[in-house]
Amino acid sequence: MKRLLQLGRAQPLAAVCLLIIACYAGLALFGELTYRWHEWRDTTPAYQQQDISRQYQPPSRDHWMGTDGLGRDVFLRLVQGTRIAFHVGIVTSCIAIPIGVLFGLLAGYFGGRIDDFIVWLYSTFAAIPGLLFILAIAMVAGKGLTGVYLGIGLTTWVGICRLVRAETMKHRERAYVQAARVLGFSAPRILARHILPNILHIVIVTFTLRFPASIGTEVFMSFLGLGVQGEPSWGLMLNSARTRLWQGVWWEMAFVTLAVFLLVLAFNVLGDRLRDALDPRLRDGGGPERN
Repeated sequence: MKRLLQLGRAQPLAAVCLLIIACYAGLALFGELTYRWHEWRDTTPAYQQQDISRQYQPPSRDHWMGTDGLGRDVFLRLVQGTRIAFHVGIVTSCIAIPIGVLFGLLAGYFGGRIDDFIVWLYSTFAAIPGLLFILAIAMVAGKGLTGVYLGIGLTTWVGICRLVRAETMKHRERAYVQAARVLGFSAPRILARHILPNILHIVIVTFTLRFPASIGTEVFMSFLGLGVQGEPSWGLMLNSARTRLWQGVWWEMAFVTLAVFLLVLAFNVLGDRLRDALDPRLRDGGGPERN
């Protein structure tokens, strides 16, 4: 957190990105509380209430982003779409990143047959078209968020596994790791307490970059009808808005597209700035890492 605050003070663009992400996170939290409140009371939330008399109303004081074809408020549905987007980004990262980090550490530290097996495993996953693999897993798991979580989480660990493996292979030859071996420390302790903290910047940067990628994949899956069902996902909203775009009903498509664009841009820019701030080679002018 201290590093993030220093980054925000040093780079105004990074501070703006952090502010944008914080606003999205606040909307997602508000949407989650709203969803849970109505679920607990067993009532229909405002973003699901239909009123044909209000259909396709343009943005106004009563409806900031207009209404859709069923008279539902686009802004309220956009907030719920933010909730679903954060669900997907966080849960899939919690699935993919631990798998990639664990396999990368094991392959890079032990080498030999363990390394050969893990390299074969991630090479096999990488050889399969990613989107088709995700769609296949989602279809087997069934429509809804569970299929999205498993489909994205179980297929996107390859990139971080490669990065962690390469960094671990470098660190296992460093003096501090050799000293730990001489002192009789076990392999799990060396990996967890010595190597992992020195490659943690890779994990942080990877999270900021794969978070928006997961959101984009979920939007695409929902657009195709394989993602969220019965909830206002951004993908479902885009699919619904495209049918009336040619009639001049532009607001739903425009606001959802803008929401996706800003969130993805903010995470990508922040990830780039975090890499510059956290990577020891860049932070110390190319010198050795501080252990």
